[in-house]
Amino acid sequence: MSTDCRRPGRARQLRGLAAGTLAALLLVGGATARAAEPAYELHDSHFHLTNYIQEGPRIRRFLEIMGDRVGRVAIFGIPLQQTWSYENSGDFAPTYYLQTDAPLYYYSFTDAYIAKAYQSLTPAEQARFDPMITGFNPADMYAADHIRRVLETFPGVFTGIGEFTIHKEFVSSKVAGDTASLTDPALDRILDFAAETGLLVILHNDIDVPFAKVGAEPVYLTQMKALLKRHPKTNVIWAHVGLGRVVHPVQKDAAVGAAERPQNHMELVLSMLEDPELSHLYFDISWDEVAKYAIASPEATRRTASVINRFPDRTLFGTDEVAPPDQARYLRIYDMYEPVWKLLTPEAREKVLKGNYERLFDAARARVRAWEAANVRKEPR
Repeated sequence: MSTDCRRPGRARQLRGLAAGTLAALLLVGGATARAAEPAYELHDSHFHLTNYIQEGPRIRRFLEIMGDRVGRVAIFGIPLQQTWSYENSGDFAPTYYLQTDAPLYYYSFTDAYIAKAYQSLTPAEQARFDPMITGFNPADMYAADHIRRVLETFPGVFTGIGEFTIHKEFVSSKVAGDTASLTDPALDRILDFAAETGLLVILHNDIDVPFAKVGAEPVYLTQMKALLKRHPKTNVIWAHVGLGRVVHPVQKDAAVGAAERPQNHMELVLSMLEDPELSHLYFDISWDEVAKYAIASPEATRRTASVINRFPDRTLFGTDEVAPPDQARYLRIYDMYEPVWKLLTPEAREKVLKGNYERLFDAARARVRAWEAANVRKEPR
């Protein structure tokens, strides 16, 4: 053995050269792999593989549906199961919550189903998905413990939690048990645990009640802001910009027509984006019910694009599709937004469709894997 290699300084130098060579090889390999990938048009930050009766396409079929247009997807089930009550609908089997008066209940097995589907894929296929934990009751003080157990049972799988719901038109009143609330300590425990682990949060909370009074402040806005400010270390994506099927954009006065309401709503969104205490808040523009407001008029489209262009780092696109049968159905909402895409700067469009997804979900992946490495026991419990 050369005496040079025995000298500590020389050994450190050689190790440094070896590490540098390895890093260079990894960079070249990574660049080659990226060059070989299709030029994906978008990533999807909000997708339900299964519906309200836990049915949907197999994950490999969904990969075919994604094709070479969609690169990565935040994938999750629906945490609520629609009850088929014979007393309510007889032989008619409802598949959606609006098809029956029977209650909904939390379906925790959805997390295991998503995890097993993900684990059935090759590593290259897995890299295109970010599974999310949804099968918990946010009104239950044990919900954070459920999330922890999921990470312990399926390490290396999940990136975040959600989409889960607090206030949602027609849904909240149908859920069996206690009603979820933005002021519930159970929700604080969930967001505290998300901060500890790095889990990214996708939260559905209507900004207002259905058929809200014109000119009044949105009912849930103050509580939502307070919740976010209590958890400054938790990255939260507010699903659908707080809108719903009948929870319309904020209307300041009766003289404002339906086509102008999205402008009022985007002013509210802009005020939150400008608030330094809400720098950990992001919005997704998923769901066709949201897209229809953004393209309701040329002025609404212009205002929507203007806010996104001003804060291009804070918005993500998601489809919010539920168990789509084919690519045309899957990407219809992406196509609906074409008038908005045309008004975005190239930088903003790239960030909304891909860059913000990569930044947020990659960071969450890394933090969750680090937490698992430090906290998940290797031996069976």
